Amino acid sequence: MILVFAEQRDGILKKAAKEAVSEGKRLSSKLSVPVAAVVMGKGAAGAVDEVKNFGPDKVFLVESAPLDQYSADGFAEAMANVAKEQGATVILFPATTMGVDVAPRVAAKVKAGLVSDITGLEVADGKLLATKPVYSGKAIATVSFKSDIQMVTLRSNVFPLEENPSSPEVVTVDGSGISPMGIAVSTELKEGGKVELAEAAVVVSGGRGMKGPENFPLIEELAELLGGAVGASRAAVDAGWIDHSHQVGQTGKVVSPTVYIACGISGAIQHIAGMGSSKFIIAINKDEDAPIFNVASLGIVGDLFKVVPALTEELKNLN
Repeated sequence: MILVFAEQRDGILKKAAKEAVSEGKRLSSKLSVPVAAVVMGKGAAGAVDEVKNFGPDKVFLVESAPLDQYSADGFAEAMANVAKEQGATVILFPATTMGVDVAPRVAAKVKAGLVSDITGLEVADGKLLATKPVYSGKAIATVSFKSDIQMVTLRSNVFPLEENPSSPEVVTVDGSGISPMGIAVSTELKEGGKVELAEAAVVVSGGRGMKGPENFPLIEELAELLGGAVGASRAAVDAGWIDHSHQVGQTGKVVSPTVYIACGISGAIQHIAGMGSSKFIIAINKDEDAPIFNVASLGIVGDLFKVVPALTEELKNLN
């Protein structure tokens, strides 16, 4: 059986989880084994109908009061229990913050080989072959498994999301015996007003042309007006101008928004690999020979410190 960790928040399936279930369905036909999704956590029951849209043969709903509050060890115990009971030979996780937190713990519990943040997955002689960038994106490694149980975390926005509605059996799993090592006594939720980069419909990214961290508020304001997220090139991140969590590219996040605005980004191949599938790309750069213009839907040759404020002002007037 192929088992997929279908991450959800308050009954809403994460986009990366939809991609993982879709990939599990594709693999199931190649390996001739069923695929099952596992949902857990607060509001999990509300995500069951949504996960059915992506073709699982079975859905395991783990009901457990201790899992209403997220804990990596509690989620790992629940996932490992299902994997052992069902004899899972392939386990897929989305490479989200939660996914990369839980997956290694599950791998240790079920004695599985784990390849993280993969960008490709194929089958050869009944075993998985996983591909992923290595050496800061300068090479692509193909990894095979020696373990009986094979585990991977799938990079977001790389694997196709394919709706394939099914009528799976829904199995309720009693997780009342799960005992996390730590329990959250209280949770304070602060409204940050920020959109998650990997799931944003609009991304405004800054590169070396931003000239320093003091100028990033320019694109932060534009992103906020557009209801989008802020991204960055590796050069900007390496310079310490913005946190790595904003990095777009082979060694950062892969994004596929409706609109991608590149400000002062030259367009290295590693960066383009992380945003090239965007539906509409706007490039702002004073260098007319910058490679980013080769993939841009609309190119603006100009000073970003004049173009971005002008664009921001026009949007304010429209609003």
